[in-house]
Amino acid sequence: MFSLPGLTAPHPNAACIILDCRGNEVSRASQRANGTTSAEVLATRLAGDRARGGVAYLNLEPGDCHGDLAATEALISSGVQRVVIGLKHPLRHARGKAIQALRAAGLTVDVLLPRNATTSTDPTDPNGPEAVRGECLLANEALLMRAWARKPFSVLKYAMTLDGKIATTTMHSAWVSSPESRARVFEMRGRSDAVIVGGNTVRRDNPRLTTRREGGHTPARIVLSRTMDLPQDANLWDVSLAPTIVMTQRGVRQDFQAELRRRGVEVVEFDFLTPTRVAEYCYDRGFLRLLWECGGMLAAPAIQSGVIHQITSFIAPKVIGGCAAPTPCGDMGFVEMTQALRLVDYKWETVGPDVTCKGYLESACPGLDTIDRQLDGVDGFDGGLDVDGTTVATTAPPVTTTKSVAASVGNHRGVTKTNTLGTHHEIGVVAFYKAWDAYGCLNNFSPHPIVMSDQGEKTTTTTTTTTTREWKSVEHYYQAQKFQWLMETPEAAEAAKVIEEIYEAESPEEAARLGRKMQRMRPTLVRPDWVDQQVDIMCRALRAKYTRHKDARMMLLGTKDSLLCEASPNDFFWGRGRDGSGKNMLGRLLMALRKELMSEYGVAGDALDEAPVKVSSDAASSD
Repeated sequence: MFSLPGLTAPHPNAACIILDCRGNEVSRASQRANGTTSAEVLATRLAGDRARGGVAYLNLEPGDCHGDLAATEALISSGVQRVVIGLKHPLRHARGKAIQALRAAGLTVDVLLPRNATTSTDPTDPNGPEAVRGECLLANEALLMRAWARKPFSVLKYAMTLDGKIATTTMHSAWVSSPESRARVFEMRGRSDAVIVGGNTVRRDNPRLTTRREGGHTPARIVLSRTMDLPQDANLWDVSLAPTIVMTQRGVRQDFQAELRRRGVEVVEFDFLTPTRVAEYCYDRGFLRLLWECGGMLAAPAIQSGVIHQITSFIAPKVIGGCAAPTPCGDMGFVEMTQALRLVDYKWETVGPDVTCKGYLESACPGLDTIDRQLDGVDGFDGGLDVDGTTVATTAPPVTTTKSVAASVGNHRGVTKTNTLGTHHEIGVVAFYKAWDAYGCLNNFSPHPIVMSDQGEKTTTTTTTTTTREWKSVEHYYQAQKFQWLMETPEAAEAAKVIEEIYEAESPEEAARLGRKMQRMRPTLVRPDWVDQQVDIMCRALRAKYTRHKDARMMLLGTKDSLLCEASPNDFFWGRGRDGSGKNMLGRLLMALRKELMSEYGVAGDALDEAPVKVSSDAASSD
């Protein structure tokens, strides 16, 4: 009943079932993606008056986008008397907030508790509270790991023979496992934000790393290579299939890096490339789930660094033999069996002729139940930090006040030293990026529809037409505006189809995926004045959002004079970029809008005296 895996990007997994006062199910719904209507709103709409006096069952406490109270308000107004929640929201800024609001409104709220000696019932009962809670934990294991470890949830996948080989002595590996197992791997890719391989895999196998299906979510393909000794014609350089990111060390083969960038491949340089640095970068980028399909040379250091949380092994009924044949994990230096790493909460399953074993590495993941207890302040967890490491406030999201963040944001923005760098120790910094973060409401993917007029952008030789309609989010509108062509041009008809596909996209992330893909594959469809118009288009969309939606407006005004920072590590135009050298254009626009709204709505508070935002014609355009 959860969101459709592989159709949308990984995100917090929320679902709701409503039973009437007689115990009959009257509705069920799941949230498709961030920025879409919540499961609670969908379920209460379907139930209507039948929800009165009934019970709502939630696998996850509401809290997808801070400032959006639609989910809790829907439950309160529906007339349900009781709410049962399988899992408190893992992220600290949302944990317990909806529970408190529902109880304050007079509803009975029950939360399934972690296992212990006093609450444990029959653990084998598939419908018992322990089994149900276990399913709720599994549904959001990636979100739990993000909150607990400040890392994306990482799965190491490999296929091996009965004697533990992943290829022959000649490195031939097609195919170790069965077609049924490979289909399972394609499904695993569809559930991941990114698939990671090393340079050896690219050189040896020349993989595509796709989901093998039309449409739906396409995970990023990440290649780790310290030397950039990679083939010129690898399949992964075809970004029409899926985006590709190459991560390497600074200064290595700059000419080849430039060639890859010309082909649309993103290249990220590190001072020293390690699995830990990769995981940290992916965390900052908002990736929830990573699938490592690498060989033993990369798998071993990834495991040793604590990056890998789960192992999924497909074991085929085959024997290869040979001491030189490669194994799934390289040398980790163990000399005694007592040093062997243990899996916990493991599960065996048959997949066609193969057997698969899936379990958590105890050294990196002590178990989901234990993690949830620690997030609640049990078992020695401090319980005082949110997902970004800032102190949790009791009534409002935290405002970061670190000098390093303020300095990195202001140093390359055209922001005057007096207003930013000169006072960065006195002002706060509000960083926002993903919709589930504390200030996610400031993100363009937040669930706030806008009504916009495409005035003057669709013309014929004699007339000008105006189209006014409601867009599901700022991101929908922004992505569509890339393709607004004059009707008399040859590209107009095809561009119009792209616009309609973006308009119909169910979620902001799907709209963004469509817009970015078409921008990569059909750059001739992008309007020729896009670089000059994109900032003005964004300004109009932001004003429409914050004047229409009070919750979003109050969050923006509540930041007062704090520096606003779009914390994308890969966007150097709208965001700050990984090294802080980005323009932070979205943050600047929001600060300018905040100043206007404070004047219009009579809200006290001083905004930063930002200079007008101007973009030169040679400015690098962002996604």
